[in-house]
Amino acid sequence: MGTVYVFFADGFEEIEAFTSVDVMRRAGLNVEMITVTPDEIVKGAHGVPVLCDKNIVNCDFFDADLILLPGGMPGAATLEKCDDLRRLILRFAEENKPIAAICAAPMVLGKLGLLKGKKATCYPGFEQYLEGANCTGAMVEKDGNVITGKGPGAAMEFALAVVELLQGKDKVAELKEAMIV
Repeated sequence: MGTVYVFFADGFEEIEAFTSVDVMRRAGLNVEMITVTPDEIVKGAHGVPVLCDKNIVNCDFFDADLILLPGGMPGAATLEKCDDLRRLILRFAEENKPIAAICAAPMVLGKLGLLKGKKATCYPGFEQYLEGANCTGAMVEKDGNVITGKGPGAAMEFALAVVELLQGKDKVAELKEAMIV
């Protein structure tokens, strides 16, 4: 099994990032927290600092199974401006590898044209950036290799959808029982 890479920038939404990392690690996945900024300590939208495992410039992502973009502002906008991350996302799309984004972060995928003709969801008000997508307003959408989540309240359902994609329904049932979901 490879690795899930979660990308961080100042202003990330803590609940979305931490819930995703926690649930995936509980599922036994290897999860790396990657900053796209020079400082390896990034601060969330609500002031919570986190020390990332690596900086994007120090990674080749050869073992990546899935990439995940948490939302929050200005975190999602900073992710969208990162050339290395955009190139990685486009490579994943070409290889039909899974990509997950929640809240404001689906705009990164939308601006790259990766949501055209797909069902997707995002934080209300960001639909304009999901070019060509069928914006459903659902808490979580999975369409092909892309999982999108609506916002902080969807964090647990979003994280479990990622685990289900990588490890199946039995692992999700096991996690739900253990976490009393």
